Amino acid sequence: MTTPALTTPRPLNPTTRAHALHTMATTELDVLVIGAGVVGAGTALDAVTRGLRVGLVEARDYASGTSSRSSKLIHGGLRYLKQLDFGLVFEALRERSLILDTLAPHLATPVEFVYPLERPLLDRAWAGAGIGVYDILGAGRGVPAHHRHLGRRATLDRFPGAKRDRIRGGVSFYEGQIDDARHTMMLARTAATHGALCASSTRVVDFLRDGDTITGAVVEDLETGHRFDIRATRVINAAGPWTDQIQAMLDATPQFRIRTSKGVHIVVPRDRIDATTGLITETDKSLLFVIPCPWSEKHWVIGTTDTPWDHDLAHPAATRADIDYILTQVNRLLENPIGHDDIVGVYTGLRPLLAGNTDQTTALSREHAVVTPVPGLVLVAGGKYTTYRVMAADAVDAAITGLPQRVGPTRTHTVPLVGAHGYTELSLSRARLADDMGLPPATIDHLLGRYGSAITEIHDLITTDPHLANPLGTTGYLRAEIVYAVTHEGALHLDDILTRRTHLSIETTDRGTAVAAEAAALAAPHLGWDHTDIAREVELYTARVAAELDAQHQPDDATADAIRRTAPDSRSTPATPVGA
Repeated sequence: MTTPALTTPRPLNPTTRAHALHTMATTELDVLVIGAGVVGAGTALDAVTRGLRVGLVEARDYASGTSSRSSKLIHGGLRYLKQLDFGLVFEALRERSLILDTLAPHLATPVEFVYPLERPLLDRAWAGAGIGVYDILGAGRGVPAHHRHLGRRATLDRFPGAKRDRIRGGVSFYEGQIDDARHTMMLARTAATHGALCASSTRVVDFLRDGDTITGAVVEDLETGHRFDIRATRVINAAGPWTDQIQAMLDATPQFRIRTSKGVHIVVPRDRIDATTGLITETDKSLLFVIPCPWSEKHWVIGTTDTPWDHDLAHPAATRADIDYILTQVNRLLENPIGHDDIVGVYTGLRPLLAGNTDQTTALSREHAVVTPVPGLVLVAGGKYTTYRVMAADAVDAAITGLPQRVGPTRTHTVPLVGAHGYTELSLSRARLADDMGLPPATIDHLLGRYGSAITEIHDLITTDPHLANPLGTTGYLRAEIVYAVTHEGALHLDDILTRRTHLSIETTDRGTAVAAEAAALAAPHLGWDHTDIAREVELYTARVAAELDAQHQPDDATADAIRRTAPDSRSTPATPVGA
C-alpha cells in the first residue's frame, strides 16, 4: 500500500518542540526512540507510519553526530567487496535506489566517479572485476549501470589535473551522493509530520523501570535544565557512538561493544582539482574519495581516514597528521598538489562499529545488530548510513514483539520525505519559480536542491518579509534560509544553523564567523534571544571555530582533543529558555 503524500509538512521549531515535550511528559508512548541521527530519525518514521505513538529525543541537534559528518555518499561500499560481503553491498545498493528514486530525490543525486589506474594490468583486473560485480548487484538501482573501462586519453579528459606520468587508464562508474545533515533532519521532520513527537536538546539521564522491565526514560531538557519522565511501552536506543554509555545505565551485561573509528574529510575549492567527475583511489589503508560537493558546485570533499578514537564523542578532533595523510594520498594523483592553505573546511565524524578482536577499525563490521538486553529496551547499533532504513525496520520489528496491538510491517519504502512530493514537477518549472519569487534561476536551483517542494515555504517567508530575499553576506545563502532553519527545521543554536542547516562552517575560509552575528540576529526573534543571548551565541561559535583550527595543528589525538574541549558548548548550560 502506498502512503499518501502529506501536503502540509509539520515544522520543527520551539513551539512544536515545547508541545512535544509536554505531550511526552503527560502521555504514555508506544515507542520512545533515543538519538536523532539517521538511524534514530529513520526509526521514529518507521514506527509512526505503522500507527504507533512515537517520541524521538536527541541530546544535541538533529544529525549532530555521525550523520552530518559522513562522506556524503549513498553507496554499496566497494571496500566491502574485498571482504566478500556481497549481502551488505546488495542491500546497500537496493537502499541507494530507493533514496535516489523515491524517498529523497531532492536531496540525493547520481554522481560519476573515475578510478584512475596506475598499474594497468593489476589495477584494471581488481577494479574492473570489483566494479563489475558492483554493477551486477546494483543493476537498475538508481544510477546509470554498466561501468566503463577507459583508456589513458579518456581518463585524462575526465581528469585533466592528473599527473600524466602516473595515469594509464581508468574505470568509470556511478554512485549516489547526498547532503547527509539535511537528509537526517528531513527524516525527523517527516516523522513529525506523520505524528511523531520530536525534541532535540533532550538528554536521557536514566531509565524508568518496573522490576526488570524498562518502562521509559528520565530526560533533561538541556535548554532549561528541567528533568521529567517519559513513559513508553518500548524504548529503542539508536544513539550510535553513545551506545556503550546507554548500556552502562542498565543492570545487565552489555550485549556488544562499540568501537569508534574516526573519519576526517577536508573541503577545498573546486578549482583546485581539474576534474569533471569524482575520483576514487586505493590507499594503503582504505579507499580515498574526491567527491563533488553535493550541496555546492564550488567545492570538493576529500576523505577519509579510518583510525580508532578514544576521546570526546561529541566533538572528535582532526589532527595535523590526519590532514597530512589525506593531502599525501590525494597529491599522489595531482599535477598541482593541494596544500594546507587550500583547505576551507575540515570535519570529523565517528563510525560506531561493532567491536571485534582486531585492532584495525577498517576490518570491523559495518553490519548492524539489534538486541533486547532487558525487557522493554531494544538496542540498534553498527551499520552504515545508506542502510539506515533497514536498521530502523529491524529495530521496530524487535520492539513490537509482544505488544498487545497488531502492528503491520514497515512502510517506509513508500514514504517520501518532506520536499520530495512534487519536486520533479517544480524542478521542471524553474523559470516560473524564478519569476514568482523574484530570484535568479541559479538561486532557484540552490533552493530546490536543499528544500525540494518545500521551497514554497521559503517563498512564504519572503512574501511576508521581502528583505529575507537578500543574500547572507557573500555566502550564497539567503537570509530567509537562516530564519527557516529556526521556524521549520528545528535549529535552536547558532551552531546548528551554520554547521548543519547550512554548511558555512566548512565551506568558507573564515568557517562562517564573518556572518555569525548577522545570522544570530536573524534567528533571535524566533528563539527569544536578546542582545546578550546573541552575543553569547556568536562567542560560543567563534570559540568553537578557534578551538577546531588550533586542534588541526596538533600532532596527535590526545592533544587535539584537549584543545577542542576548551571551547564551551552551547548545550552545556542553559541560558535564556528557547522561545522565551
